[in-house]
Amino acid sequence: MPVQRHFKRMVVDVLDDVLLLHMGQMEIWDGADLALLREALAQFIEREGCRAIAVDMQYVKYIPSGFFGMLFDWHEKRRVQFWLTPPQPNVQRMLWFQQFFRATTDGWFELYPPGLNPQLPALMAPEVVLVDDH
Repeated sequence: MPVQRHFKRMVVDVLDDVLLLHMGQMEIWDGADLALLREALAQFIEREGCRAIAVDMQYVKYIPSGFFGMLFDWHEKRRVQFWLTPPQPNVQRMLWFQQFFRATTDGWFELYPPGLNPQLPALMAPEVVLVDDH
């Protein structure tokens, strides 16, 4: 059974070394929701040293365009691993989602680590394809 904690109105499940962030059953995230998520990520990543975070997206139909870029920046700057629970089809059709996330065997979607082919969309659930630098 996961340990639960809270950050403002957000519920956080602690699953071994992964924090699973729940924003609630909102279908539409706005700028205030993105600001809350940004503040939570700063707390968990910078102050607590967390490097594995999942975001519960099961209810989400619309998100601000900066959401994926924010995750990608944390990944690049702090080497944080990110996963998303399966979002609604509207989010899955977004270009950022299709280019930078891939399905995992447990049904989540992970942000591509460096070296993977960004041309393969998330919905194809590919095996790991490494790009040869030579």
